[in-house]
Amino acid sequence: MPTVIGHHNVQDTQHWLGSPKREEFFGPLGVTNIRTFVDPQNPTQVAVLMDVPDMDAMMAALQTEHGAEVMKYDTVLPESLVLLVEA
Repeated sequence: MPTVIGHHNVQDTQHWLGSPKREEFFGPLGVTNIRTFVDPQNPTQVAVLMDVPDMDAMMAALQTEHGAEVMKYDTVLPESLVLLVEA
């Protein structure tokens, strides 16, 4: 199961940190060990570290309308999203 880092910008860091949407969205995909990170020099730059059992399923889910709604709710700027996969 690869570990994935997703980093992106958000409009509201405190809202993003407290949001239940990450677990609600990724949980049904089998994603585990989700941890959040914030750049202390620029708190609008954030990241998640997670174990992803099926990268194809996760990528497909991110492309759905539901995925877009979750990102909007979490104030994620989708154009800033970068995914790094453990090599």
